[in-house]
This record gives sequence, structure tokens and C-alpha cells, in this order.
Amino acid sequence: MLTKKQHELICFINDSLNESGVSPSFEEMKEALDLKSKSGVHRLISALEERGFLRRLPNRARALEVLKMPERADAKAAKPAPQPSTSSTFAGKTPPAPANDVIEIPLHGRIAAGVPIEAMEGATMLPVPAALLGSGEHYALEVSGDSMVEKGILDGDYALIRRTETARDGDIVVALIDENEATLKTFYREGSMVRLDPANRSYDPQRYSARQVRVQGKLAGLLRRY
Repeated sequence: MLTKKQHELICFINDSLNESGVSPSFEEMKEALDLKSKSGVHRLISALEERGFLRRLPNRARALEVLKMPERADAKAAKPAPQPSTSSTFAGKTPPAPANDVIEIPLHGRIAAGVPIEAMEGATMLPVPAALLGSGEHYALEVSGDSMVEKGILDGDYALIRRTETARDGDIVVALIDENEATLKTFYREGSMVRLDPANRSYDPQRYSARQVRVQGKLAGLLRRY
């Protein structure tokens, strides 16, 4: 069963798709549901995805597909988005292209993908496509070094980090070591120790006592500028 807000959102998205062929922007969804911030919209969309009602289309920040509708809303059952053709509403016209919703998140300096260096050197804002972020609070770090290249994380990339203080084995995390230096590595527990693995055969794993390491977030995505 969906919550009231989840039900309102899926109906709003479905109506927009049926009327215009494109999903509403995050700002439009926020205003329609009388939410205080777009993060609330992200949480609702993530919940609807998990329940199989919605799907985000890849490489298109604003594009959403309604997979099914709640039983109580049979009258508004999901319909395929109109396709341009000679008989459609868009005959003779170019359908409106989905706009990219962008969220600004704090950019906290540089982080090592090699030997740990200082992170959190201050904060500017980095615009990020909303589709790259899920639920929760996020920040960005500029990657310095090459120890994570085998995971596709390159020097100069922007690592998008979801704030959390917990991690499971195999998670790529921002690990703060001795409350002083931070590094981006794959996290593993070894009894009372923590192992931070690089993704480059030229580097050795780093091992610390658990009390030396504090998880500050998990990798949620990457931005790369060419």
C-alpha cells in the first residue's frame, strides 16, 4: 500500500505523461505536493521505484516511466507516453524535450584515490543532474590520484557521496582516518581491523584498527568533465 503522498505523486506524474508526453519537473512535483524541498520528491520517487510503480529512464534526468498504477486509481491506469506520428497530438510538431533537473550539492575539496590527503577543505556548490542522486543528503569530492582506476574512478572525477556513517563489505566509501585524512576506497572489516582496498594493482590495501576509521559516506555516482 502506498502512502498518501506516494499515491498523489504517481497520479500527478501519470496525468502529466498522458497530457503532455513528458514527466513533470522536480520543481513542479514539489509544488504539486506542497513539499518543502526537492529532496522530499527524490525520496518519494525512490520509494515508488522500489515498489515497482516507476522507472527512471537512463541518461535522461527528467524522464520517468509509470510501470503500474495503484489499484485504487484504476481509472487513471498508466498509458504509454504519446509518440510523435501523423495521427498524434504532436503531428507536425516536435515533442517537447525533457528538461534536465539540476541540484546543487556542496563540493568539499579534493580526496585521494591513493595515499590519504585532507578532504573537506571548504565548500562551494556543484550542479549535479538529479537523476544521478538517490534519496538522502549528498556532497561531492574531487578525486586526486589513480588508485581506483579499475573501478572507473579517475583523477579529476567528481565523486558524488551520500552521507552515511555505516558501510557494508564491498562498499566504496569516504573513510576518515585518525580524524585527519580522508581517502576513497573499498571497505572491508577484518575482525577488529578495517581494510581499505584500492582498485589498482600498483597499490597495496591499507589496514587500520576500527577505531582509527570513520565512514563519512558511500559513493553514489561520478561526474566527469572532458
